[in-house]
Amino acid sequence: MSSENHERPNPPARTARHGWVKLCPHWSVNNIHDVHINALRELGIAGVLLDLDNTLVRWHQEEMTAETLAWITELQEAGMKLCILSNSVLSTRSERIATRLGCFFVRSARKPGIQGFRKAMELMGTTPDTTLIVGDQMFTDILGGNRSGVYTVMVKPLEKHEFAYTRYVSRPPERVLLAMLRKRGHLKHL
Repeated sequence: MSSENHERPNPPARTARHGWVKLCPHWSVNNIHDVHINALRELGIAGVLLDLDNTLVRWHQEEMTAETLAWITELQEAGMKLCILSNSVLSTRSERIATRLGCFFVRSARKPGIQGFRKAMELMGTTPDTTLIVGDQMFTDILGGNRSGVYTVMVKPLEKHEFAYTRYVSRPPERVLLAMLRKRGHLKHL
């Protein structure tokens, strides 16, 4: 996050998501660095759920940029609780990264199911009203977050390289739905 003094737009308000709008994030940004601490405070957020692949780190990687590490540190210094929420079943990568960052993790979250979200909120001591998820996928991160009642933020994937199912099955309808949601005024990109 930058400490620049230029004015940033306010994040969209939390609104209930029903029907097909459950696929729509409350807020769309380019990357996690566009989610500023002041916006989180304005929304009443105490805990941030972080998707791992193509949100926090490149697909199947563990290294984070200095900018990402600074963003995480700023959140932690502001008193935000963090939890990595990953669908990974076999890999212990989320655990290793969470340990390095000093945050919670939930592996095998089964997004868009709500059990992983509930477990993460329990670990952080937050409620849906005080929790936000940042992720790059509509059908896992955003749908699961909206089903769980948390504030949802969608970022662009860090790279095009990703799980084949995601790239060839999930992304094409996601692009169509995002365009439709944008056209109908549901999708707010800042």
